Amino acid sequence: MIFSSLDLAPDLQKAIDACGYQQMTPIQEQAIIPARRGKDMLAIAQTGTGKTAAFALPILQQLLDKPRKNNNSTNPRALILTPTRELAEQLANTIGEYAQLLPLSITAVYGGVKMGGQQAKLTAGIDLLIATPGRLLEHIAQCNVSLSSVKFVVLDESDRMLDMGFVADVQSLLQLTHPQRQTLLFSATLSPAVNQLSHKLLKNHLEIRVNKENITADTVEHVVYSVEERRKIDLFMELLEEYNWYQVLVFTSTKEQAEQLRIKLKKHPVATCHGDISQGARRRALADFKSAKIQVLIATEVAARGLDIQGLEYVVNFNLPYLAEDYVHRIGRTGRAGNKGHAISFVSREEERSLDAIQRLIGQRIKRITRPGFEVLKRNSLIDKVARQRRAGRKNKPTQTHIDVDASGTKNHRKPKIKKVKLKKTKLSAKKKARRKAKKR
Repeated sequence: MIFSSLDLAPDLQKAIDACGYQQMTPIQEQAIIPARRGKDMLAIAQTGTGKTAAFALPILQQLLDKPRKNNNSTNPRALILTPTRELAEQLANTIGEYAQLLPLSITAVYGGVKMGGQQAKLTAGIDLLIATPGRLLEHIAQCNVSLSSVKFVVLDESDRMLDMGFVADVQSLLQLTHPQRQTLLFSATLSPAVNQLSHKLLKNHLEIRVNKENITADTVEHVVYSVEERRKIDLFMELLEEYNWYQVLVFTSTKEQAEQLRIKLKKHPVATCHGDISQGARRRALADFKSAKIQVLIATEVAARGLDIQGLEYVVNFNLPYLAEDYVHRIGRTGRAGNKGHAISFVSREEERSLDAIQRLIGQRIKRITRPGFEVLKRNSLIDKVARQRRAGRKNKPTQTHIDVDASGTKNHRKPKIKKVKLKKTKLSAKKKARRKAKKR
């Protein structure tokens, strides 16, 4: 199905053509028409399948079909909630391209930056607001914006918002919107929590699943390297030199690991993206990575969503994520729009359970590679090795030195006294004495 068959507004269709969109993806084919008709919806689709256009285009068209009745109102009429500032910024850029020829105002508000500039945009008036829950609540508390006119709501990456504990904030925000709103929930995975949330927030909704539940893109090749935790940096350095990866996105579990790897890679064009990096620095790092000025971008979970990097082939999980669902979102940065991608994971002995959970989630066994020189010792052999070292240590243990303290408090070092044992002399018989004398002669 092609976009031109949707009978969209001419200026909206021109913008879609300018973006190079022609053939719709499966999620777009199934979601755009019912969403345009005002239907509540729960849509499950993996990352990189065109979800943004699937909910943004019908909302933009409805905003055009239903212009403001009160021209003096400056409050938003559509709201998109998203879990991270990176994703909010990405959505603002993408949807801004769709609306480049439309008389609609779009802005994003998120944490990590000063509120003054965002306040000015909100009070000037907007049609579509993209926000992270926490920052939006701050603006509402300061009376910078009202949601009473919001009739279109999208919860993007709903599963991630639940994981990050935003469900109470989301419910509080939705209570402030128009009671006759249309609500769309989009998620990469379907969990019991997402299903429960959909029944609370949606009315007579349509459920769409474009792929098998919780599956990853078919264009991504998965491999894992078994390696000791302490050798992961060495393994990454060796693979980077051997394969000369043009661009690679690396996920670590902690900020400390990200910085350690960055220091080790100081000879390469490298940048980090984590919670201790300012929003401006993170934005520059992402821009430099997209423009190929940076070869290696090291990120924590904060960058797992919202990154749309054209042609990214390699994603490396330096550590496996704590949640199996996050693996789907991490590797969703590669293999997008039908392109081939590679998901490479380093797995220590302690991470085997996490790997098992990931394999159950994606429904496939991941190819395991054992690289010479980086083998993981089996637990039993490790125990035997420790036992041998202990035994060797006992044999080589030096003679113990005793320390006496005399009456003046002075320490006197001395070796322990060893009792001398006198051997008893045995009497020789007359025959033996005669034999010894004969030998001496």
